[in-house]
Amino acid sequence: MVRVLVVDDDAMVRSFLRQILTKRGVDVVAEASDGDEVVPAVQAHHPDVVLMDLRMERLDGVRATAAVVALPDPPGVVAMTSFDTESTILDAVHAGAAGFLAKNAGPDELVAAVQAVASGDGALSPRAARVVMEQVAAAPTARGRREAQEMLSRLTDRELEIARCVAEGLSNIDIAARLFVGEATVKTHLSKACQKLGVNRVRLALIVDRAGEFSL
Repeated sequence: MVRVLVVDDDAMVRSFLRQILTKRGVDVVAEASDGDEVVPAVQAHHPDVVLMDLRMERLDGVRATAAVVALPDPPGVVAMTSFDTESTILDAVHAGAAGFLAKNAGPDELVAAVQAVASGDGALSPRAARVVMEQVAAAPTARGRREAQEMLSRLTDRELEIARCVAEGLSNIDIAARLFVGEATVKTHLSKACQKLGVNRVRLALIVDRAGEFSL
């Protein structure tokens, strides 16, 4: 069962999210009402996923996400907001969020995102995916391309192969089928690649695309 920490400054929203997730077999292990409560809650309850509101009074969700990602063996973060502007989406992704959903997402989309991030896959709403891909499509500077290529040069051949598959948008199951290996093997190599570069799955895909058309 996937374990989730729900973070939102609105008690009614937290209650609503808990109901949706619980009814679909997701274990809500704790709640937090502001960003400064998130790290202690993660350390106390060890969730697989943090469902993170981005607009909070004391510590916003972007900074709270960065703090969670900096922890040893951090949970995945799914960012949620009513204001899915381009800057908000990119701020959340660059902070380390592995998923992004607008708060008007349906229950099925919400649960699917939580399960995807728990399994090691990314989960971006259609608008968030479009914004991220538009950023990737923007012509990188020569320096940016070199930096991305240098980062990828730290990976083993197998890690790089899997990173390229991630950039194509393949799930762990799809990668395993393509490479004729077990899903556990994919997760192990992907985890090592992300640890080496200090990124999550979404940002790994951005680095591969920034480096060029799979040119390494």
